[in-house]
Amino acid sequence: MRVPASATGERIDRYLARALDLTRSQVQSLLRNGLATVNGTATKPSYLLRGEERIDYRVPTPAPTVLEPEAEPIRLLHQDEHLLVIDKPAGLIVHPGSGVRNGTLVNRLLHHHPEIASVGSPERPGIVHRLDRGTSGALAIARTDAAYRRLSQAFAEREVYKVYLAVVYGRPDPPSGTIELPIGRHPTVRTRMAVTPEARGGRPATTSYRVLGTGTGASLLEVELLTGRTHQIRVHCKAIGHPLVGDPAYGEHRWRALAPPVRRPLREFPRPALHARKLMLPSIAGAPPTSSTAPVPGDLQLLCAACDLAPSLPADETGR
Repeated sequence: MRVPASATGERIDRYLARALDLTRSQVQSLLRNGLATVNGTATKPSYLLRGEERIDYRVPTPAPTVLEPEAEPIRLLHQDEHLLVIDKPAGLIVHPGSGVRNGTLVNRLLHHHPEIASVGSPERPGIVHRLDRGTSGALAIARTDAAYRRLSQAFAEREVYKVYLAVVYGRPDPPSGTIELPIGRHPTVRTRMAVTPEARGGRPATTSYRVLGTGTGASLLEVELLTGRTHQIRVHCKAIGHPLVGDPAYGEHRWRALAPPVRRPLREFPRPALHARKLMLPSIAGAPPTSSTAPVPGDLQLLCAACDLAPSLPADETGR
């Protein structure tokens, strides 16, 4: 690949991680083992790009592994011959990785829908996008190679409509708007993301929001993702001064300043208060476009009730 002039001054490991959709540690391993070179010469991960260099790289094929099917339940929102839409519960990891081999959604899918085993990546069969472990709601799964290719294209080209519900601290003003702030890896905490200038590796990110209701110390937002960066809603909400309730990475302890009746529910909410409410997908393999809506889970309903936000919940979302 040829390095664009816009990448001048950027560390090579950061640039390649973004360009190849790899982690920084994976890229650093490639560089240290001579599997990625600059103008034919091995270089350090800290090398600063000058623009117009030629980077040659080879990403080794990972050794195949066997994922064990697990007979745990899944909740289907939509099913056809090419596609599944799952209502993922909070707390469930989507796919194996980072030492996690069992107890994921993929393990469950391999039991109920073994046909996905050969679709996409062996480590992430059928997976074309993901939700964080603590996020609940609608998630699309490809059942065929054709669906995998089409869905991957649709997500890359922003043909997918994704709407979330979020409970945040405070009252956003204005009550609706668009957040356009680039997001990149946090400079010191590598498991987190942060608002990062594009010159330092940040990628453009756009989120729109609308306040559905405001209660005691918190507001219920309807949020539309216009890009799909890691932790995008969580980072953007914090950036405008309204972090998600229950967020261990980007949240704040604002419950301390609130009245006792609402303090405990806010303090003890065990996850980021974020739910993937609606997922609208384009036509897959000639089938009509689909729209799936995931009911609001019980824990989020209880949180909204404690904060006087329950009347703001969409009527077709309650009742699970």
